[in-house]
Amino acid sequence: MKEKITYGSIDEYISTCAPEVQETLQTLRKVIQEAAPDAKEKISYQMPTFDLYGNLVHFAAFKKHIGFYPAPSGIEAFQEEVQKYHKSKGTLQFPIDEPLPYDLISRIVKYRAASNIAKAEAKSKLKGRSV
Repeated sequence: MKEKITYGSIDEYISTCAPEVQETLQTLRKVIQEAAPDAKEKISYQMPTFDLYGNLVHFAAFKKHIGFYPAPSGIEAFQEEVQKYHKSKGTLQFPIDEPLPYDLISRIVKYRAASNIAKAEAKSKLKGRSV
């Protein structure tokens, strides 16, 4: 049986990827950090993850694409713009041999951050606390 790989950090995850993909992943990471500066980095589901009052977005490198996981709401809100990419309910696949749409990714992350913050504020109001 193949041993399951576990990562301790996003740096560790990226370091295991092909050298030509590492730069793309570091840029993607920076774009996410700039779009959601209060988000915390972690590994979740063995993928680089950003957390802001719950999972914000994940990403992962594969042989032929970069997977970007902004949850279904992050895809639905940008339906027109994500049309040209392979997608499923909560996943976008960006071909590994094409430049990533960093501006679109930034806008999706900002949208998801605003959604998570609004959800957390609504929840805290129900409990009588502020976020």
